[in-house]
Amino acid sequence: MTKKRKTGSASAGRRKRPVRRSARAAGDRAHAASRTRGAKRSQPQATVGIIGGSGLYEMAGFDQKRAVSVLTPFGRPSDDIVLGQLDGVRVAFLPRHGRGHRIAPSELNFRANVFALKSLGVRSVIAVSAVGSLRAEITPGQLVVPDQFIDRTRGRISTFFGDGLVAHVSFADPVCPRLSSAVVGAGEHLGLPVHAAGTYVCMEGPQFSTRAESELYRMWGADIIGMTNLQEAKLAREASMCFATIAMVTDYDCWKADAGDVDVQEILRVLTANVGRAQEIIAAVVQDADGQRTCGCADALRDAILTDRTRIPARARRMLDVLAG
Repeated sequence: MTKKRKTGSASAGRRKRPVRRSARAAGDRAHAASRTRGAKRSQPQATVGIIGGSGLYEMAGFDQKRAVSVLTPFGRPSDDIVLGQLDGVRVAFLPRHGRGHRIAPSELNFRANVFALKSLGVRSVIAVSAVGSLRAEITPGQLVVPDQFIDRTRGRISTFFGDGLVAHVSFADPVCPRLSSAVVGAGEHLGLPVHAAGTYVCMEGPQFSTRAESELYRMWGADIIGMTNLQEAKLAREASMCFATIAMVTDYDCWKADAGDVDVQEILRVLTANVGRAQEIIAAVVQDADGQRTCGCADALRDAILTDRTRIPARARRMLDVLAG
């Protein structure tokens, strides 16, 4: 009888152990996919992130390339992230709309995209974006490095916070001055037509502007218009990352009567020519992007958390460890 009881107890124990191992294995798989826990902060897989926009679905000049699938607390990013080296710098490349351009601007999981890059160790992000010009002097084929944004999107989630954790970061100057200046300097050194500042209107889309809207944005003093960069800039700031945009001008929106209305085929033609210029700038600036952060971006969260530290939920603490790391 005693042996039977012991055998039964051992048998019950054996039945339970695989369940515990299975749960542990599932947790390990999720952990490995997200790279958010256990990843060595001193050994980031990448320090510079590149978000490729329309027309830029891969980055030339990468060495030691490998693709990684990343799972974040906010779901999966737009596509696998390609890790590699560019001029000796560890770089992570993510195509914003997915390879094959499968994801519309309003469908983008901005939080997953930015969080995935941060969880891999990225500290500086260069985002490439196609835009329309709202100024006669900003012509198709030129590049703009915007320093301000106007939000005309609706219902997009553009913060990591909420759900038990409240934070308000400063966004008066929405891009990193150090990184943006380096991007402009690289473009000028290469002899490329680059504008050193400008206000970017981020519209919802997917439709282009009406003529009345286009004229209104010009009255507001805006310079370019696109559909994606604002949420990336906000989330990068909350993730304590440096952020800069290379905006590739493809058209005059619809305000300039003698230029005609926006035409997708013409946009694609100009993009094809512009992509090479954007890649040249990225290759030239990557060393500076990986350099010492003399800006305040790394300290964006220092005084931003309002929630009592003792009342922050455990899941939010884990997220905060990544964002502030």
